[in-house]
Amino acid sequence: MGFIDEMKAKARANKKTIVLPESEDERTYKAAEAVLKEEIANVVIVGSEEEVAKNKGSYDISGAQIVDPATSDKTEAYIAKLVELRQKKGMTEEQARELLLTNYLYYGVMMVKMKDADGMVSGACHSTADTLRPCLQILKTKPGTKLVSAFFVIVVPDCDMGADGTFIFADSGLEQNPDPEKLAAIALSSADSFRLLTGKEPIVAMLSHSTKGSAKHPDVDKVVEATRIAKENAPEGLQLDGEFQLDAAIVPEVGASKAPGSPVAGKANVLVFPDLDAGNIGYKLAQRLAKAEAYGPMLQGIAKPVNDLSRGCDWQDIVGVITAVQCMAED
Repeated sequence: MGFIDEMKAKARANKKTIVLPESEDERTYKAAEAVLKEEIANVVIVGSEEEVAKNKGSYDISGAQIVDPATSDKTEAYIAKLVELRQKKGMTEEQARELLLTNYLYYGVMMVKMKDADGMVSGACHSTADTLRPCLQILKTKPGTKLVSAFFVIVVPDCDMGADGTFIFADSGLEQNPDPEKLAAIALSSADSFRLLTGKEPIVAMLSHSTKGSAKHPDVDKVVEATRIAKENAPEGLQLDGEFQLDAAIVPEVGASKAPGSPVAGKANVLVFPDLDAGNIGYKLAQRLAKAEAYGPMLQGIAKPVNDLSRGCDWQDIVGVITAVQCMAED
């Protein structure tokens, strides 16, 4: 059973409620139809009956709950809570009402905050900034987490490296040029995400163009320092090491040669890239040249599961992310 099939089975066994606020986009309805047909999750679509009727086309979403902010009996409570959360920033009741009635991303996040949904998936037709803003304002970061970052689950066919071809690549979608402390935080969050999604133990490699001092450069120094910080803050038993070139991180023979004695070298399944350029290029190389499945970008570090899609995603991508987000939701 492949990664996404395992995730779907896990999701069916413990169905959660996922809110989709982008009712203006056809991909939302195609994905919702598939999720409902496969019984992966309970689906909530935010929008008026008129908007949904206009945009859903011929897709069968009869099993979805349609929530219209203008008529929902929950809206007044959401308005009051939003004012409470943002009053130090000067938000008034009128401003909160206008925001929730006109910006469905804010409404979806409030549903998650008020426990009327377990998670939200958005970003097919909104920027990362638009998706993140309500999350950070309302849900905040996860306790003990210093920043929000993004990762991809990469599943390489016919591959015996990583966890039978499954890897996490981070940060591949959000944090542009993390300093050592941020890079360490990304590594620890990614380890948690790998364990949560796969049920397997993470083996974390801090990547560089150097392996254990083979090159000297400030960029290498950053990864060395990030590795030190991550090790200091890692939970007991977490396998994390660096700095490694990619081949030393995932190829057993190369790892044994370049980093003898390392518990991570040649065995890594969580790859932490030194910056967004490397992470983004890396996942796209794997996707296009190795024909890997790429699920994400998935956000980590937010108090509740909310995910930012790529605006170039297709409906299958949305289904995959809904499945993964549900598996990351707490009971």
